[in-house]
Amino acid sequence: MHAVRPMRPQQRGLTMIGFLFIAIVLVALAMLAMKVVPAYIEFFSVKKILATMGQEPELKSMSNADIRLDFAKRAQVGYVTAVKPEDLSIDRHGAVPVITADYTYRTKLLGNVSLVVDFNASSDPNAAPVDVE
Repeated sequence: MHAVRPMRPQQRGLTMIGFLFIAIVLVALAMLAMKVVPAYIEFFSVKKILATMGQEPELKSMSNADIRLDFAKRAQVGYVTAVKPEDLSIDRHGAVPVITADYTYRTKLLGNVSLVVDFNASSDPNAAPVDVE
């Protein structure tokens, strides 16, 4: 009588080509994240600075130069480098001046391929974002 040997189960797993494909995709996503995350961190810093400035009661009496100087001081503390004080737009049509920063963040990805992100921050919490053409 023959001894019945159990059948070997089929091997399952990831092939080398499959592993390389997944590794390349994950590395590409990690590189993209390393370029995008600092831009958004800086955007949220700008947004916080403008929101804080918009809530201050002495903003009404400040000149445009004083507003820009105040922003420069706050930006230096918050490590904001993408927005300069001269990039601010100050609208004085209402009771309280509205400070807006529209800027573009550009960084190189690979070779001649760049990542471009447009940001819009305002001291007015009800301000609608500007449509980009």
